[in-house]
Amino acid sequence: MKLSFVLGELAAGLRRNLSMAVSVVLVTMISMYLLGLGLLAARQVDTMKDYWYDRVQVSIFLCVEGSQYPACGGKATTADQREQIRKQLEQMKPPVKDVYYESQAEAFKRFKEQFKNSPLAEQATERAFADSFRVSLTDAGRYDVITSSFDGAPGVGRVQDQKLLLDKFFTFMNVVSWAAIALSGLMVLCAVLLMATTIRQTAFSRRRETTIMRLVGASNATIQTPFVMETVVASLLGSGLAMGLLYATVRYGVEGYLSRALLDTAFIGLSDVLAITPWILGGVTALAVLTSWFTLRRYLRV
Repeated sequence: MKLSFVLGELAAGLRRNLSMAVSVVLVTMISMYLLGLGLLAARQVDTMKDYWYDRVQVSIFLCVEGSQYPACGGKATTADQREQIRKQLEQMKPPVKDVYYESQAEAFKRFKEQFKNSPLAEQATERAFADSFRVSLTDAGRYDVITSSFDGAPGVGRVQDQKLLLDKFFTFMNVVSWAAIALSGLMVLCAVLLMATTIRQTAFSRRRETTIMRLVGASNATIQTPFVMETVVASLLGSGLAMGLLYATVRYGVEGYLSRALLDTAFIGLSDVLAITPWILGGVTALAVLTSWFTLRRYLRV
């Protein structure tokens, strides 16, 4: 089989079925872009987990006058109780890594800064906040050590683990990423059906040509290769455009904007796009070849 013959048939086939080839390119581009977004979202969740779990803290909220915590009994934590809690935390290194005390006024100020664009900031009062010890751990999974030691202790209103809050957020993010992958799966199915339709139409339009090639002794590989190559080229072109869109999304959307706007958060980068690119291109190539092969077995018989 001559390469010039295959390339000539490939070019002729793409010219004859330009509209269908463009349709395959566009559907493949959209489906692979959605699939890439889903995969990148999953990698973003893993990146944020590694980043935030290293910074997760356990907050020990103390009692204030009129506190609603049942353990407080409406009484504020005394200076002796506060000092006892501090000493006990210092003695627990490790697994305790760092201990930071935040007063009621500091907690109120931090809330006002975080929610400065929310109506909550205007309605909140300092009395609604409690002073606390924020405890960093060497291992985020050891938060139960703090909980068992201080939950219900004198002067302690409540022990809160940030990991539990983060787990809910990451669960939501995982659902979103899997939803994107599921949607891309439907688009991939559409791409497969469109590939099969394109091949079927192309084979029908060239049935006289393929009959002559059969009569002169051409092999199945010689006859089928141009059809397969047309599908592969259109699919790879669509996948390449999808990778370009993913590159632009991460380069200008994530690295160019989000990473600068949210400095205290870890984000994915272009290396993650490069990591999924071979899998997407390889998967699309295999899908195009298999779809072409099964379709030609049925519709390219002389």
